[in-house]
Amino acid sequence: MDAFVKSEHSSGICTIEFFHPSSNSLPSEILASIANSITEAGSNDDARVIILKSFGNRAFCAGASFDELVAISNEEEGLKFFSGFANVINAIRLCPKFVIGRVQGKAVGGGVGIASAVDHCFATKHAAVKLSELAIGIGPFVVGPAVERKLGTSGFSQLTIDATSWKDANWAAQYGLYSEVFDTADQMDIAVTNLAEKLAKSSQEAIRELKKVLWAGTEGWDTLLKERAAISGRLVLSDFTRNAIAALKNK
Repeated sequence: MDAFVKSEHSSGICTIEFFHPSSNSLPSEILASIANSITEAGSNDDARVIILKSFGNRAFCAGASFDELVAISNEEEGLKFFSGFANVINAIRLCPKFVIGRVQGKAVGGGVGIASAVDHCFATKHAAVKLSELAIGIGPFVVGPAVERKLGTSGFSQLTIDATSWKDANWAAQYGLYSEVFDTADQMDIAVTNLAEKLAKSSQEAIRELKKVLWAGTEGWDTLLKERAAISGRLVLSDFTRNAIAALKNK
């Protein structure tokens, strides 16, 4: 099955779903489509709440596309690629509607960033997290502000420094990434639907004002995340990163 991003509208709920055959990894086209879909839903009066999810029963998101990372040949291309993650985070931040995350499985790198950026996130017990960027010589610079905002400096630093270890879903919930962890995806989906239906019936004016309150202090992220993208875009060109990605692809 080919990669896709699709939006479906029903009873005031916009569900945005993405898929990539490589464990729902995130090449530039997918990142751009997710950001655009969130922005469009934010300006659509028929969408009163947004659910962001990935397709399938296994991985939620494997993070950056390794194929695209190794194809980056200069800092300008690197900036453009990593800005894709910045654009998704900023689209969620600026969206006047609440974005609910549905995390059914493991999340790595940019996937953790997306789970951190949504306004409210549900997960299953299989939704372990890992920030693996340092292990390949980059570091979670772009997603870092979103992860730190949600997990605090302690949780963010643990994930960042121990870049090869998984933290289970309960750990992530204890640090505030997930609002609730469920044994099965079916149980999670009931909770997602119930909350979405309640929010779809809520005052949209109140929600717009609450978004401003909840995201207070992030007004400079348009600039900050682009600056962080430039750092990653430079580091991805190093021999260390090239060799590390090649070793992972050959496993």
